Amino acid sequence: MSNQAPLTVTNGKLVLADGTITPGALRCEGGFITAIGAQVAAQPGDTVHDAGGHLIAPGLVDLGVFAIDKPAFHFGGITRAALMPDQNPPLDVPARVRFAAQSGKPDFWVHPLAAATQGLEGTSLAEIALMRDAGAKAVATGRHWIGDSGTMLRLLQYTGMLGMVVMTHSEDAGIVGKAVATSGEMATRLGLPSAPAEAEALAIARDIALAELANAPIHFRKVTTAKGLDLVRAAKARGLKVTAGVTPAYFMLSDLALAGFRTFAHLSPPLRSEDDRKAVIAAIGDGTIDVIASGHDPRGPEDKRLPFSDSAPGMAGAETLLPHTMNLVRDGVISMARAFELVATNPAKLLGVNAGKLEVGAEADIAVIAPDRPWIVDSDKMAALAGNTPFDKQPVQGRAVALFKGGVPVLQK
Repeated sequence: MSNQAPLTVTNGKLVLADGTITPGALRCEGGFITAIGAQVAAQPGDTVHDAGGHLIAPGLVDLGVFAIDKPAFHFGGITRAALMPDQNPPLDVPARVRFAAQSGKPDFWVHPLAAATQGLEGTSLAEIALMRDAGAKAVATGRHWIGDSGTMLRLLQYTGMLGMVVMTHSEDAGIVGKAVATSGEMATRLGLPSAPAEAEALAIARDIALAELANAPIHFRKVTTAKGLDLVRAAKARGLKVTAGVTPAYFMLSDLALAGFRTFAHLSPPLRSEDDRKAVIAAIGDGTIDVIASGHDPRGPEDKRLPFSDSAPGMAGAETLLPHTMNLVRDGVISMARAFELVATNPAKLLGVNAGKLEVGAEADIAVIAPDRPWIVDSDKMAALAGNTPFDKQPVQGRAVALFKGGVPVLQK
């Protein structure tokens, strides 16, 4: 990607790493940003892209996707994604991790997450150090919680020693069982197997205690309830190495979206109450939430056109991550600069990669974004491998109009 002519992106509003947004331009050479600011101008031989007054921002870094889906990622302004270990077969040995790390190049970077346990079965630790050497940027428990506290403690002690973050799913499996909904009026009306929202808080409370005992960092991939968020907030106040993420479904939707047995709204964890939805928005606003990710999990008809309880959880989210995050800016919950911290800077920090920010020396992953451009989500026309979105036919605002990976164009509209 670096053997291209230098790139200069001009006539835009720079979303800078220090949190300011200012008119200017940036120049990239050899795959890295070499100059940025109001005085930057193209040099002879440069490829020039006119941003047309739009935002010049870092490419999004999507933390925790379940499929390598480059057309959807490029559409959504995403230049890097952390791939969950829940593959077939799982990413629990170095060879698979190494293959996954190469799978997106040259126009997309895949950062594999090493399986915490062999076969993601939650019992014996996997070869984490060897997978780190093969390209794993962090460790994940997969779609499920590790129920054995001794195994989880050993995992945290080991990853803490290796300098890696554990990304964990937060639902007490003993309580959740085969539930597909959150206990409450909607689950009762629909007759769906349900579990109390407290299953999340119980899982988070235990894992915070173990992370404190091991003095190790931990990232809760999706925190979706008020009680769970309170625990994260308190842990941060005590100075623990705790971070938390969420996906847009949990601040855009409540369990009311399950009406009509809409399997596109079957997610893991399940959609929560309206009070919990509002708590997620408040947590994004006060800094309790560190990352907004897409949770991209494309599922075809064979997984979704089934009775609700038999369908697979998950949604295609890469294409709607940006516009739904822009909603929070328009609603005054966060600033524009903070939005890019949540979808680019902070995920890159957790992965330990030199991206997600506009500064000299950072990798030249650049998105030109029209934050107010309107469009309609259409599951039949999505770039994703499957269009299983609960936001089908809904209007949104915010679109990547150009995308550069290492200073090389991968999307221009």
